[in-house]
Amino acid sequence: MTTTPHPQTGETQGTDPTVATGPAGHRGVLFAMCLALVLVVASVSALNLALPDLAIDLSASNSDLTWIADAYTVALAALVLPLGAIGDRLGRRNVLIAGTVVFGAASLAASFADSTSTLIAWRAVMGLGAAMIMPGTLSTITAAFPPEQRAKGVATWSGFAAAGAIIGMLAAGALLEQFSWRSIFVTSAAVALAAALAAVLLAPNTKDSHPHRPDVAGAVTTALGIGTLVFGIIEGNEKGWTEPVVIGAFAVTVLSFAVYGYLGLRTEHPLLDPALFGIPGFRAGAVTVLVQFMAVFGFFYVGLQYLQLILDYSPFKAAAALVPVAAVVLPTSQLTPHLVRRAGMKAVMVVGLVLLASGLFLISLLDVGSGYLPFLGGLVLCGFGIGLTGAVGTAAITGSLGRGQQGVASAMNDTTREVGSAVGIALMGSIYGSHYRSSLPDSVRQLPAEAAESVEHSAAAGLYVADRLGTQGAALAEGVKSAFMDGLSASLIAVTAVVLAAAIGCLFRAPKTPPTAD
Repeated sequence: MTTTPHPQTGETQGTDPTVATGPAGHRGVLFAMCLALVLVVASVSALNLALPDLAIDLSASNSDLTWIADAYTVALAALVLPLGAIGDRLGRRNVLIAGTVVFGAASLAASFADSTSTLIAWRAVMGLGAAMIMPGTLSTITAAFPPEQRAKGVATWSGFAAAGAIIGMLAAGALLEQFSWRSIFVTSAAVALAAALAAVLLAPNTKDSHPHRPDVAGAVTTALGIGTLVFGIIEGNEKGWTEPVVIGAFAVTVLSFAVYGYLGLRTEHPLLDPALFGIPGFRAGAVTVLVQFMAVFGFFYVGLQYLQLILDYSPFKAAAALVPVAAVVLPTSQLTPHLVRRAGMKAVMVVGLVLLASGLFLISLLDVGSGYLPFLGGLVLCGFGIGLTGAVGTAAITGSLGRGQQGVASAMNDTTREVGSAVGIALMGSIYGSHYRSSLPDSVRQLPAEAAESVEHSAAAGLYVADRLGTQGAALAEGVKSAFMDGLSASLIAVTAVVLAAAIGCLFRAPKTPPTAD
C-alpha cells in the first residue's frame, strides 16, 4: 500500500512509510534531521573550549566545571531511550519539535546564568530537550527513506553525528575570539529555532502505526541505570572510585539493569527487548558505536589540551586543527554502504576499528617537540576509522528493528554514543591525570605549597605557575609539558587497547552481512 503525508498535519497514513517525505522530498528530510542532529552533538563538545573562561567568570571549581560540561550528557544519556519510544507513539517530528523548544529556551536561559548551580541546572534541561530531539533525527530518516536509499541516508546521518562535534568546537572557538562564553548559548538557541522551522517545513511526522502499551518499568529502569552509570563515571573520575556515593551509584546501575533484563524478558512488548542483544548484528553494532565514541570524545578531551598547552594554539585555532577529521569522516561515511555491499559488514567494522586504533597509537608516540604534522597523520587515520565504524555500527543497530520501532532503535544508537562518550572521558581523564602527576619533576616539591598543588592539579595550572616565575620557570614549564605528554601517551595507549579488543571481538563474533529487519 502507498502512503502520503496528511495534507495538513504531515503525518503518514497507513502502514507503509517507505515513501513518507516532507514537501522537499528526501533531501529536505535529510537536511532538517542533520541540522537538528548537529545542534545536539555540537552542544556536547562546544563548551569544552569555554571552560577556562567559566572558571574565572563564575568562580567555578573543577567539580563545577565537570558538571557544567556533563549535566547535559547525563540527562541526554538517561532519557534518550524512553523519549525515543514516546516519539514512536506520538509522532517523531512532534516530539523533535517540542525538544527544540525546550532546548532553545533552556539555552537562552543559560546565557543569563550568574552562578554555577544555575548554569548546571539549565544544562540538564538542555539535555532533556536534546533527548527529545536526538531519536527523531535518525528514526525519521529510516522510516521515511525507501530501502534502496536508506543506507545512504543513515551513512549521511552518521557522518554528521561524528562531524557535529568538530562543528561545535569550531563555532565555539570563533565566538570566543570575539565574545564571551554566553554567546555560545545564544547561538545554540538560534540554531534550535532554525532546526524547529526546518522540521516543520521539510520533515514528515512518522510514527509507529500499531503502538503497544507503554513499558513504564523499562523506561524507568533504563533511565535510572544509564543515569547512575554516567553519574558514577563522572564522580568516580572526580572524587575517587572508592567513594561511597560512587559505589552506591554503580550498585544502583547493576540493580536497575538486572531488573530491566528480568522484566523485559517477561513483558510482551518491552521498551527495548533484552533478547535483541542476542542478535549478533545488533550486539556488534552497539559495541562498535560505544567504543568509537569512547575513543573519539576521550581523544577530544586530551587532544584539545595538546593543541592549546603544548602547541600554544588559541581556542579557534585548536578547533580548526581538528577539522581534518570532519573532512575525512563525511566522505568515508558516504562510501561505507558501498563497502559493506562489496566486502561485508564484518570486514568494514574490523578495518574501521583497526584504523581508529592505529591513528590513536600514532598520536601516542608524539613528544613535546613533535608539532602538528605528526598529530595530523594520526588524526587522518582516526577520521577514516570513525567514518567506517560510525556508519556501519549505526546501520547494524537500526537494521535489527522494524520500521515501527525506529525511534527505539535510534535511541539505542544514541544511548551507546552518550555512554561511550562519558566512559571515554572518564577513562582517559583518569589515566592521563595519574600519569601526569607521577611524571612531574621532583623540583615541584620545592615550590610553595599552594603553587605545588596547582601544578599537580593540571598542566594548564602548571604552565600558569611557570609563566609567573619568569626565567626560573622555563625548567618547570618543560617538566610540566613532558609530564603532560606522558599522561597523553598512556591514556591513548589504553584506549587503543580497548579499540583493538573490540576489533578482535567483531572479527570472531560479528556477522558478515548486516541485519535487515523490517
